[in-house]
Amino acid sequence: MEKFILEPEVPEDVLLSLRSHGFSKEDLLVESRFLLALKFFREGMLSLGKAAKLAGLSRWDFIELLGKRGISVIDYSIEELEEEFKLATELAQRL
Repeated sequence: MEKFILEPEVPEDVLLSLRSHGFSKEDLLVESRFLLALKFFREGMLSLGKAAKLAGLSRWDFIELLGKRGISVIDYSIEELEEEFKLATELAQRL
């Protein structure tokens, strides 16, 4: 399996600013991977599982981190939710 190594170049003054907020180089790398994964997940370019892998997290850890940041994993419209509930109710009645 081919891997692509991404090494963000961070100017020294930016790194110093982030350090003053408690960010280490490792924290910056972890946050960068998460934000990249989040972008591709939100745009529908990566599934939840693949985005989690890009972030270096398990699927459940990725979901938990999304929740802590107030980011919904499921993006349904009201109409889509109503349809899902309708189908679930019909299925429950059949069982």
